Amino acid sequence: MKKSSLIAFVAILIGALSGCTEKLDPKPLTYSQLLTGTEKKAWVLNAVTIVDEKDPFDLAGNEVLDPCQLDDQFIFYANEEKKMEYSNGASKCRTTEPDILITDVWQFTNANATLEMGIPRLFGGFKLPFIVKTLTENTMVLEYYFGDIDASYRFKFTSTGK
Repeated sequence: MKKSSLIAFVAILIGALSGCTEKLDPKPLTYSQLLTGTEKKAWVLNAVTIVDEKDPFDLAGNEVLDPCQLDDQFIFYANEEKKMEYSNGASKCRTTEPDILITDVWQFTNANATLEMGIPRLFGGFKLPFIVKTLTENTMVLEYYFGDIDASYRFKFTSTGK
């Protein structure tokens, strides 16, 4: 009887102690959270790599964009609509340009890490499926493949933290 009482006491004690501990449940950031932050996040295009027949060719942002376009921002919102804006930076190409050049929506597919969006200055704003090669708090690398010519464009962005 003493042995069974001791076992019951130990079981009750273990149950009571385990009920008091706080369960730690880490929540890693999702691709969407890294892209948008908690409300919105701005990204600036820094460089483009052209990969043609497996031979990469790097171009700095100023070799692809006009100087007035280098501070333009892609702003991704963390709302249900998945709003995206392409905004002028401090230096506008024409004084008559609005602050917001394009308002659209973005779409992310986790299954194949695809971000669908447009890059106005390079592709006329047409939405294209970009493969997310890298996405961290501060950097994003997107790649668009041209299957028929065995080439791709790799776009490197930096977050402005806004």
